[in-house]
Amino acid sequence: MSTIDFSDPATIAALTEALTAAGVDGLEISGPGGQLRLVISKGEGPHIRLTGGIGANPANAAIVKAPIAGCFCAIHPSVSEETETLPRRVSDKDVVGFIRIGSVLLPVLAGRSGLLARRLAEPGALVGFGDPLFEIEPQP
Repeated sequence: MSTIDFSDPATIAALTEALTAAGVDGLEISGPGGQLRLVISKGEGPHIRLTGGIGANPANAAIVKAPIAGCFCAIHPSVSEETETLPRRVSDKDVVGFIRIGSVLLPVLAGRSGLLARRLAEPGALVGFGDPLFEIEPQP
């Protein structure tokens, strides 16, 4: 049996649609690495909360988390086309993304050297404090 990656936005969207179609009000999934909670509220849309690292993350990978709530930008908004290439090597001081709050851009630092392996949040998504944004795998 394969592991379901609950940090994947496509997986969460499919799960949300299935819950809505089945008339289920919510679902909570807990594991050793974290917790996923989906609440389907009529008229407001789903509320999704992912805590920790539930999913297919390697045990030794570091998770870059949102330092504040806002709109996630994987690249600087002034860059006209998607130039993000993953995986790529990063140092602990590299800017790997941004959180936009109105007209303010807050850079998100890698915080650890290694291989920036996966983006865990979709560009343009509203993220909360501590939400996972990227996965960094250690490099020898």
